Amino acid sequence: MKGEVMNNKVSWRPYIAGALLGVLAVLSVYISTNELGKPKFLGASTTFVRAAGMVEKTVAPEHVANNRYMQKEKVKVDWQFMLMVGVLIGSFGAAVLTGSFKKESVPPIWKEKFGSSIGVRAIGAFVGGVVAMFGARLAGGCPSGHGLSGLMQLSVSGFIAMAGFFGAGMIIALLVYGRKEG
Repeated sequence: MKGEVMNNKVSWRPYIAGALLGVLAVLSVYISTNELGKPKFLGASTTFVRAAGMVEKTVAPEHVANNRYMQKEKVKVDWQFMLMVGVLIGSFGAAVLTGSFKKESVPPIWKEKFGSSIGVRAIGAFVGGVVAMFGARLAGGCPSGHGLSGLMQLSVSGFIAMAGFFGAGMIIALLVYGRKEG
C-alpha cells in the first residue's frame, strides 16, 4: 500500500486508495438501501447534520422534536455515520503508519500568510467549515455525495458539481494563499 517517499515521508499510492474507495462506493450501493428499497450512496455532509442533531438533542430535545429538517434526516447513528468515524480512525492510522503524523496548531502555509495566531486559525477553520456545510446542504450533498456517487452513476449533475468544487477550490486557494513562485 505504501508508495513513494516524498519529503522524507512515505505516501500512500493514490491509485490504490482511489480504487479501494471505488470498491467501497460500489459496495455501499449493493449493501445499503433506504426504506423504499432504493440504494444509498456515499456521502458525508448528512453525517455532520446528524451529529449536530444528536448533540442538540441532549441540550434541547424539544427543538429537535419540532424541527422538520431534523425529523427528515432522522437523528441517528447509521452506516454513513460509522463510515465517517472510520475515515477519522483510518486517516489517523495512515498518518501514523507513514510517519506523517504530527501535532500542529497552525500549518506552515497558514502561518506564512496569516501569522501564528491559533485563534485566527480557529476562526478561519470554523468560518470555512460553516461555508462548506452551508454549501453542501444548499446543494443537497457534499463533494463525496455528488462527486463520487454522481460520477459513479455517470450523472451530468455529478460532473458539473465536481467541476464546480474543484474550480471554486482552486479560486479560493489562489485568493487566500496566492501564487507560490518556484
